[in-house]
Amino acid sequence: MDRPLPGSAHEALESFLGHWVGTTQWQSTPWGPAREAAVELTFARAAAGLAVTYSYRHTDSDGTRTEGHGVFTMDPSRLDTLWYHVNSMGLPPEAPARASWQDGTLTMERRSDRGTSRHTFRVDDGVLTHSAGLRLGSASEFTPFMTSVCHRAAEGTAVPA
Repeated sequence: MDRPLPGSAHEALESFLGHWVGTTQWQSTPWGPAREAAVELTFARAAAGLAVTYSYRHTDSDGTRTEGHGVFTMDPSRLDTLWYHVNSMGLPPEAPARASWQDGTLTMERRSDRGTSRHTFRVDDGVLTHSAGLRLGSASEFTPFMTSVCHRAAEGTAVPA
């Protein structure tokens, strides 16, 4: 079996590696009102460089936390990135979503029988932006529902448990 060279996943995601802190804004949707939460993101090398783990934690003003964890790895047959993701919402893991790179933006689309979610990650001038949108049913456009804007945490900053 052909495999990507060690280090390929973390090299592709090098600009994302590290611990990030910031704020997430949610737009008003049928599932809830507009709101803001503190966010922490961590991207770390794993599996001898064959993967990069991704963890996030949103903390709402009332202390409620939502967490998620994912793994990015390279597809050895196509050399684009795959993303496997789970979260604390209680749903079982889904099949990995394929990501793509375009002009420095990492984009993932997850499809289900209800529609498609699109997540984009980008680092510009030391700012990491993660945006997400939904395209439900027969809609032709994605409706934005979340944007996180983060800066690297100071070196030595403990990552909360």
